[in-house]
Amino acid sequence: MIVTVTPNPSVDVTYWVDHLKIGKETQEEYLTRATDSDISAGGKGINISIFLARMGLENIAMGFVGGYTGHVVVRALRDEGVTTNFVWTGSGETRTNLTVLEHGHEHVPILIDGPGVAVAESEMNRFMRRYRRMLKVADWVVLAGSLPPQANLAFYYELAELAKQAGAKVAISAGASCLTHCLPAAPNIVKPDIREHLSFEWMKLRTKEEIISAGKRIVRGGVEMMIVSHEVIGDIVITPDSIWEISARVQTTQFRNLVGADDALLGGVIYQIYSGAGIEQALRFGLAAGILSAESREKVCGDMGQIEHEMANVSLKRI
Repeated sequence: MIVTVTPNPSVDVTYWVDHLKIGKETQEEYLTRATDSDISAGGKGINISIFLARMGLENIAMGFVGGYTGHVVVRALRDEGVTTNFVWTGSGETRTNLTVLEHGHEHVPILIDGPGVAVAESEMNRFMRRYRRMLKVADWVVLAGSLPPQANLAFYYELAELAKQAGAKVAISAGASCLTHCLPAAPNIVKPDIREHLSFEWMKLRTKEEIISAGKRIVRGGVEMMIVSHEVIGDIVITPDSIWEISARVQTTQFRNLVGADDALLGGVIYQIYSGAGIEQALRFGLAAGILSAESREKVCGDMGQIEHEMANVSLKRI
């Protein structure tokens, strides 16, 4: 069983526009009309849960939700066949995140993420009781996304430690400040979210050399695999034994929606490893899933046949 934890989920609103207007002189310049739009449940762990369910893998989604938008998230997950075990917050609404995709520049999305609402101590205690129970059936735990406002940055560390003690493997996808606190727990897989800052643990992640240097340092601390996005159509993967560069032979002009593509990639890697595949197969499958998701209007692809076909466009080489 795989358990995902999304502490700060969202309702994702996406607009596609022909041209984004930035008004500078008159009010008439301010209006941009969308050519298409979409509303979906969001958050990194949520996206991974949906991907795994579409691959036919049973999983449980946990975290915190509140208000009307919280019901949107839970209903969307249940419609996908995901088992939900969220703690409902007493105040505030689950946040809304906005994405604007301009025609011809979909590979450079404009992202505006809401802050979310703070979680009360009693709600956090309720979550921890439920989490400990879920660990009794968990083979993998995926901790993904940002934390609610005022949450302890060591929250993921505590969850990872408990999971490891229970015998579960742990994958973490989060921003640098949060992920740094988790490293002493030696998670099995880490994937830094570098959309806001191209750095991790005060190490720059702009060039291939910087990514490799940072990855080597991280895996020396006990992490089994570090995955870092490098350019739009490729990733660099560092393990204690090897370094891989994975890339896809596709044009960025084919992309329709990058939101969720990174989550499909990590979900694909976990799905393959969970199913008994080797690392190279898992990496090829993961990148193929991420590319297909980026090429589709929907955030997360769900067609196994298409992913396997897309793997022919994925190259993997040791560095």
